[in-house]
Amino acid sequence: MKIVNEFKEFAIKGNMTDMAVGIIIGGAFGKIVSSLVSDVIMPPLGLITGGVDFADKAITLKKATETAEAVTLNYGLFINNILDFVIVAFAIFIVIKQINKLRRKEEDAPEEKKVAPIPKDIQLLTEIRDSLKK
Repeated sequence: MKIVNEFKEFAIKGNMTDMAVGIIIGGAFGKIVSSLVSDVIMPPLGLITGGVDFADKAITLKKATETAEAVTLNYGLFINNILDFVIVAFAIFIVIKQINKLRRKEEDAPEEKKVAPIPKDIQLLTEIRDSLKK
């Protein structure tokens, strides 16, 4: 029963919801990045390299027969996936960097609200005032 209560507490706090939203957005972001790589980055890169389409690049390890398909090493798709990963990792790095920058600003803000040390001339005037009151 304790596990059920802990799970309810976990789900109610929003952690589970936040995680689900993050996974869904991450999946959609992955599709966008895949499209960016395959539809925007790779065509000009293929043009620069003489019309090479990396997605079609493969090494045939065993030719197709009447009963079996060809066995290929699809290194072009691997290159596309590496580019996907690098772009996603860089985008996440930029987002996290911005979040950390905002957190630092929030952490610095309370320090600014702290009472500043009283300057010596103000302290001296306060002491004189207090002496005159006596």
